[in-house]
Amino acid sequence: MLVPSIDLMGGQVVQLEQGKTLVLASDDLDGWIARFARFPIVQLIDLDAAMRRGDNEALVRRVATSLPCQVGGGVRSVARATELIAAGARRVIVGSALFGEAGVNIEFARELADAVGADALIAAIDTRGGRVVTHGWTQASAVTPGVAILALAPFVGGFLYTDVEREGLLQGFDIGRAADLKRATSRRLIVAGGIRSQEEVDALDRLGIDAVVGMAIYRGMISTSDST
Repeated sequence: MLVPSIDLMGGQVVQLEQGKTLVLASDDLDGWIARFARFPIVQLIDLDAAMRRGDNEALVRRVATSLPCQVGGGVRSVARATELIAAGARRVIVGSALFGEAGVNIEFARELADAVGADALIAAIDTRGGRVVTHGWTQASAVTPGVAILALAPFVGGFLYTDVEREGLLQGFDIGRAADLKRATSRRLIVAGGIRSQEEVDALDRLGIDAVVGMAIYRGMISTSDST
């Protein structure tokens, strides 16, 4: 299934290359909401909140009440997760707060699951060089994706695996890697990073994997008029 993404930064809908370079910016939030209205789920990320430089709270709430969303960016507490669910989010994406110096923060994962329910939680497994990266992809942990998935599976409804090295570059996603990840978990698996064609989305769908697409949609490489 194709999952279109809306990334928010500085009050705009944006697309970043490698999480750093601004490539596209739009003030037409309502236009994108209308365009994505037919999709079962849309990914909404508050980049400013993720990077600890403010937030786009009003826009997050506007989108979450208009579209079925999985919402992430700066979710560092149980209170924030419950706020997002109350604001209309169908699922909450949690990343950096699930990892620390000691590895995977199992206790926090358990607290989140108790508060909002495991089915409403998506663990973000952002990966570079075979290791989970956190804090806006600036800090590398010692945790591998496999270890993270095994540890967090009892507490989440799914995993969002982002190939940071491919993110925003439109170089395509490693389908073989996606298949390996799918074999590692019975939970919902969503992947992101460099997806550039409907053919890739279809190949992932055949494996039972959802595909988050941003740049390819905003550049017109993948149509949202006939994709689900």
